[in-house]
Amino acid sequence: MQLQTKVDIARAPFEIGPCENILLVGSCFADGIGRRFCEEGFPVTVNPYGTMYNPASVLHTIERCATKPDTVFITLGTNHVYRLKTTGEIVDNCEKRPQSLFLEQQLTVSQCADYLQRAVDVLHQRNADVRVVFTVSPIRYRKYGYHESQLSKATLLLAVQQVVSLHSSAATLHYFPAYEIMMDELRDYRFYAPDMLHPSQQAVDYIWERLVDCCFSSAAKAYLEEWRPLKQALAHKPFHPEAPEYQALMDKTMLKVAELRKKYPTFAL
Repeated sequence: MQLQTKVDIARAPFEIGPCENILLVGSCFADGIGRRFCEEGFPVTVNPYGTMYNPASVLHTIERCATKPDTVFITLGTNHVYRLKTTGEIVDNCEKRPQSLFLEQQLTVSQCADYLQRAVDVLHQRNADVRVVFTVSPIRYRKYGYHESQLSKATLLLAVQQVVSLHSSAATLHYFPAYEIMMDELRDYRFYAPDMLHPSQQAVDYIWERLVDCCFSSAAKAYLEEWRPLKQALAHKPFHPEAPEYQALMDKTMLKVAELRKKYPTFAL
């Protein structure tokens, strides 16, 4: 008897190596995955200008961010944007200004795809070999109404599919189905935070495991196994930190961390 509808995930056309430089831009789901990359010792930049939800704001961040990452994760939350009425400009943050100053609009599939393509073009101009992983955040927007939230997600999914399909021969773009995993595999409120909208930490950890299987090289997986016991030792909170036995354990652990840093020069602890 099968009690779960598991999402089949195709391998990415590229592989993430150990301790690669990663940029994550997008919704708060990108923040969650970004924290996990950071915990695993990857040099990571996460939303350097704040959390961004729509394709236009994602483009704005990528245009402003001068880093040259190996892999970029773009996590989209909504196709809704806010324009300043006086200029027509799409703002990334309303900065708590009165709602009456802004006009809320919904981007079409074509408009979303255009912003995403422009973001990809900027990234490729800086680094021709950069890889891009798109995800759509599984977090629904209660304020839209649940039907409208689903329409928004559908618009983003269609736009991503359009952009990824255009680059199929280049093998540098990939869609990772975080949205589908949450909706179909983790269809139980025990995988949600208390607000019943955001994924729980257990859900984020599970999606991370699926991401590793999908996108990481064998060398990167081996690195994670090397780092795991050291990470656990460093995170341990002893009752008696001054005890000689614990101090000896920490000395031994830090020696192993130093060896790991020599093996992986970009290791970021």
